[in-house]
Amino acid sequence: MSLMLKPWSRRLAWALPMIALLAGCDAGKDSGNDTAKDEVAKPHAVATYVSAPWEALPAVSDSDLLAGFESWRSACQRLKADPVWGATCTAAASVPGNAVAVRGFLKERLDVFGLRSADNTPNGLITGYYEPVYPGSLTKTATAHVPVYGVPDDLIIVNLESIYPELKGKRLRGRLEGRVLKPYDDASAINGQGSTAKPIAWLTQPMDLQFLQIQGSGRIQLKDGRQLRVGYGDQNGYPYRPIGRWLVEQGELKKEDVTMGAISAWAKAHPERIPELLASNPSYVFFSARPDSNEGPRGSLNVPLTAGYSVAVDRKVIPLGSLLWLATTKPDGTPLARPVAAQDTGGAITGEVRADLFWGTGDAAGELAGNMKQQGQIWMLWPKGAALPQVPDAPTGS
Repeated sequence: MSLMLKPWSRRLAWALPMIALLAGCDAGKDSGNDTAKDEVAKPHAVATYVSAPWEALPAVSDSDLLAGFESWRSACQRLKADPVWGATCTAAASVPGNAVAVRGFLKERLDVFGLRSADNTPNGLITGYYEPVYPGSLTKTATAHVPVYGVPDDLIIVNLESIYPELKGKRLRGRLEGRVLKPYDDASAINGQGSTAKPIAWLTQPMDLQFLQIQGSGRIQLKDGRQLRVGYGDQNGYPYRPIGRWLVEQGELKKEDVTMGAISAWAKAHPERIPELLASNPSYVFFSARPDSNEGPRGSLNVPLTAGYSVAVDRKVIPLGSLLWLATTKPDGTPLARPVAAQDTGGAITGEVRADLFWGTGDAAGELAGNMKQQGQIWMLWPKGAALPQVPDAPTGS
């Protein structure tokens, strides 16, 4: 829910900066109900978007071109009324499904802009994510005892933009105690004391829940063969802090060795320290049950993600629904170049040249996602004549 500031709004407005310091301002993963609109205005002082010719784009196969285009076109249902993408989406509906027609359409309708980081370099971090499948139950059992909480009724969300326009996209989360908005419980408190929210399912391992929260969606395998699909519902308002960073700080892993597999192996070898590991990340994600289907999970744009062709981005830099051209490598070093669609966000996905590639569902996708920590370049394909997105000053990458 969004809090409409009533008679006590002035008092709350005065208190918001302090509350933000206590609870953390969050512009992380949004619910699928958000509209697909981003403000367009003057470009950033740093040349975030650098005009480039079409010839600057790495060559891609016809199959990758068509798959990336279809992934982007699938989001047009959310962009029909968008002032930037609406007309292009309408025209895209009639483009034949062959490479010649798609290339011609893209060159006719879109300009190319290379993305640059704050220090004006074209390279950035490209990671991967996936939809995991974990064993669990709809009821608490002797083996399934880790709750997957739904969204608490007492979680209050304040859109800071309504008070401070310069904080566009920032949200504050907390709970009301009397007439005072206070920080919501952090992950350590929720893990230790429970939540007022009702569990929608139960998992067998605390690390499964942690990885489910990091991925933002997943499936729970039930004993009767059915699967329950769950997706991001909301978050407790605290900034995401990578658990891999804590392991590095503790001297347990080297920075270059941090992967999901390495973290899992460490947790299995040190079960007594798992609570300590989980407490290092104050962020906590609440989930909602989602309809099961053969489609991918829905991202922040509320359209099904396409394995290999949907990415999570920093929406302050790349508006959701944008068509991108990605050049990076797979974990084994194999070159990877293809068009991809910006259809999701994530708390750890921040910065100008930053993307998280969705690899699909299950263990094979998880192997790719968990080991992907590559360098890469991103070009944004933008409707001709449209103003470039406004980028806040001094963004930071991670």
